[in-house]
Amino acid sequence: MIQEINEIVDATTAIEWLILADAAEVVGGKLYLMGGGWDRLTVNSQPAKKNLAVALALRVPWHETNRQHAFQIDMTDEDGAQVVSVNGATEVGRPAGIPAGQPQLAQFVVNFDATFEKLGTYVITARVNDSQERAVRFNIVPGPGVTRRNA
Repeated sequence: MIQEINEIVDATTAIEWLILADAAEVVGGKLYLMGGGWDRLTVNSQPAKKNLAVALALRVPWHETNRQHAFQIDMTDEDGAQVVSVNGATEVGRPAGIPAGQPQLAQFVVNFDATFEKLGTYVITARVNDSQERAVRFNIVPGPGVTRRNA
């Protein structure tokens, strides 16, 4: 029964989750977040320079392990202008001792140094193998004393 469920649910590599954080790292297969899961950044100047991390997990079916999986992470503003873009690839192996057919979870972190020229809504979009996609939105809002330059 479990094998049948895996075949239906895990037919292709998929993005399991996408999380924004102030800082993140993966150590020993575990994700460590500092200031994670937010959807709003308060800035004290414009333009604002911020470091942020995007934590991403891929669920890789058994039959797609031991091969390269291309990914792309883009950040765009509310007008669709690209702020940051990162391309890469990852390969997930089959650890010794796992049951045959078990999908694997591959976690990784991409760190950004971004300059936000304006306040408003931004979107981070992750794609794997040019097909599966997941996105998360966040807002840049003014802190005390910051005059809103764009309506």
